[in-house]
Amino acid sequence: MKVLHIWDLAGVANIIAKFMDRLYGTESYVMSRKVFDEFGWNIYTTPMNDGANMFVIKALLKARKYDIIHVHWLDKIVPFLKILYHKPVVIGYYGTSTRSTWKVRRKKWSRADLILYSTQDLVTDETPKEAKWFPCPIDTDLFYPRPHINRGTAVTFEYEANDLVNQYARNYGLALTISKRNVPYLKMADFLSQYEFYIDVKRWRGKVTEALSKTGLEALACGCKVIRWDGQIVRELAPEHRAENAVMKLYEIYQSLLKKG
Repeated sequence: MKVLHIWDLAGVANIIAKFMDRLYGTESYVMSRKVFDEFGWNIYTTPMNDGANMFVIKALLKARKYDIIHVHWLDKIVPFLKILYHKPVVIGYYGTSTRSTWKVRRKKWSRADLILYSTQDLVTDETPKEAKWFPCPIDTDLFYPRPHINRGTAVTFEYEANDLVNQYARNYGLALTISKRNVPYLKMADFLSQYEFYIDVKRWRGKVTEALSKTGLEALACGCKVIRWDGQIVRELAPEHRAENAVMKLYEIYQSLLKKG
């Protein structure tokens, strides 16, 4: 099975490609643009220097050679893929911006053979009923427990929710660090592992996001405790977020799409 991943958000496509090729012998290729890889998420593939239009053209041409085309967020390309090819196209959505744009994006996602979303908070009255939840995979080759020496400490990144972050840190008696969002992906595990807690609270357009972020999941994989949006503590990474488990689910989905033709 040959799988083409078009675009990548937070390294998700790279993780899928790496673990699926390792576990199931697929041949995966990830296409992304370097200008959008500010934290170095594309550690298993090389992002491209092309502009937007050239990237789309190259992706459309590349798709000829693959059995499954998995588009990550860049849904504008989906209708063109379906016009050009009679092969399964998957569209995956990530992030809170999707929640309020399902209706606007309908002409794009409606052409896909399968719609995936990463967190339950993306489900609204406008979410297509046929859409399926695909848990965000975490690369446990990179994110695994390390010794925690700074007990009673917490870290978070600036996401317009400092009032809640400070409140939760006080509630649990934690020394808080609010960091800039400038930690490279390959250094994130060591960075998170300096702290006992990660406070995973963010706002988007004034509303608190009611879902664990990918960074929050990575912190759990490192053995940190995570304080989520409602102040509750999460202590372990749920099994479905381990890359090998998430990829197993996705591989079964790919197989079913190919059988349908």
